[in-house]
Amino acid sequence: MEPSLSFFSDFNINDFWFLGQAAVRTLWISLLSISLGTVLGIFFGWALYEGKLAATLTLAPLLDVFRSVPLIIQLVLFYNFAPIMGLNLDPFGSGVVILTIYTSALVANVARGGIEAVGKPLRNAARSLGISYWQDLRYIVFPIGGRAVFPAWVGVALGVMKDSALVSVLGYVELLKASQILITRTQEPFLILIAAGAFYFALSYPISRYAANLEKSWAQ
Repeated sequence: MEPSLSFFSDFNINDFWFLGQAAVRTLWISLLSISLGTVLGIFFGWALYEGKLAATLTLAPLLDVFRSVPLIIQLVLFYNFAPIMGLNLDPFGSGVVILTIYTSALVANVARGGIEAVGKPLRNAARSLGISYWQDLRYIVFPIGGRAVFPAWVGVALGVMKDSALVSVLGYVELLKASQILITRTQEPFLILIAAGAFYFALSYPISRYAANLEKSWAQ
C-alpha cells in the first residue's frame, strides 16, 4: 500500500513525484522558449531600431499582434491550424513555437530599449576610433544596453515561465495540468494547489535571486 498523508486520504507520495515530473516539463518548455525567444527578440529589437520606417510598417504591427492577443487564443489557434499548414506538431511543439514568438515580441521592445540606452556620443566616439559597426554592437551596445535592461528581461522570463501553464489547454501535462489531474482524482485541491505553488516558487525564486546578485556585482 502506498504511503499517504493521514489527513488527505487519497493523496500519496507518488502524487508529489508526479507534480515534480510536471515541474521539470514546465522548466524545460520555459527554458527552451525563453532562450529561443530571447535570441529572436534581440534580432527583432535591433531590426526595429535600425529599420526605422520599414520595420515600423512591417515588423512592429506583427509583434503588436502577438503582444496584444491573449496567449491562450494564440495557442489554440496555432494548434488547430498548424496541420492545415502541413505542421504536425504535438502539444509540446506547438507550445514552444507560440511561447517563443510571444517571448520574442516582448523581448524586442526590451532589446530596442537597451540599444537606445547607449548614448549616441559614446557610439560616435567609438566609431571615430576605427571600431566597426559590428564591433560597436558587440563591445559597447550589448554590454552597456544589456545591463540597463537586464531587470526588464528577467521580468519577461519569469512571466513567460508562469504563462507556460496555458499550454495545458493543448493537453501538455505541465505543472498546472498535473495539478488539475490530481485534483480531479483526489478531490483535495487545497494541498495540491499549495504543492503546485511551491514548485512554481522553487523554479522562479533562484532566477530572481541570481539576477539580483548579478545586478549587485555589476554595481560594484
